[in-house]
Amino acid sequence: MTLPNIFLAIGVALLLVPTMIQVATVSWSTEQGGHGPLVLVTGIWLLWRELSTSKPELRPGKLLPGLAMLAPPMAIFVLARITGVLEVEAFAMYAVLIVAVYILFGSAALRAVWFPLIYLAFTLPPPDTVVAAVTQPIKIAISEGAVNLLRAVGYPVAGSGVTIQIGQYQLLVAAACAGLNSIVTLSALCLLYVYLRHRSNFTAFLVVALAAIPVAMFANFVRVIVLVLVTYHLGEAAAQGFVHDFAGLLMFGVALLTIFAIDQLATPLYTRVSKKTVS
Repeated sequence: MTLPNIFLAIGVALLLVPTMIQVATVSWSTEQGGHGPLVLVTGIWLLWRELSTSKPELRPGKLLPGLAMLAPPMAIFVLARITGVLEVEAFAMYAVLIVAVYILFGSAALRAVWFPLIYLAFTLPPPDTVVAAVTQPIKIAISEGAVNLLRAVGYPVAGSGVTIQIGQYQLLVAAACAGLNSIVTLSALCLLYVYLRHRSNFTAFLVVALAAIPVAMFANFVRVIVLVLVTYHLGEAAAQGFVHDFAGLLMFGVALLTIFAIDQLATPLYTRVSKKTVS
């Protein structure tokens, strides 16, 4: 490794460590980012696994084009660091890391670890504006669906936006209940699962990725129904704390098992598509 590359590696490490410490402190301690440590550990293991298995020819990439690609994310990183926008800073750091891998180890190494690098992006917190834009329509849809279903079976329930009124109780469907946390975590785990099981089968990736979002949304819809019913029959205190968290954990487990079942049922489809592609 040349002296400029050594300096580049040290510089990337100096950027990466403080930002990741801040991500761990701010994001991973919340429900939205609780999957971060698991993704980081499994992502590092995947990096080691792919490099040791494929043994790519490590030849540094072209320095000048690499530095040209490095300039925009570095500028964004510095600006985000100054203004304190952690989400933008984290994704800019991620872009810097990818370019640095190319400069230090070359395009062969980048091709070998393409999936671990994509997978590691799930450790980073999504911007709040994206979270708000995505979760608001989902929250409204889940609220309206829950109200319509419960009203159809005779419960005294009404709704307005993300607020559900049942009997004397009023509940608010929060972002967590909209399923974004489940969608992100489920997508990460499903991608890891399908990559390890089917490797580079694009059809399998597509089926699992498309299934993860509706399955997570339906699981959280059931979660909201359960919590509303618990609140109505047992009181507001019963639906908080352990019951609330347990319902979320149970629904996530059911969603994960559903994805595994869908993948198992779709295996003949993968086989047929692969045979047609080969022929």
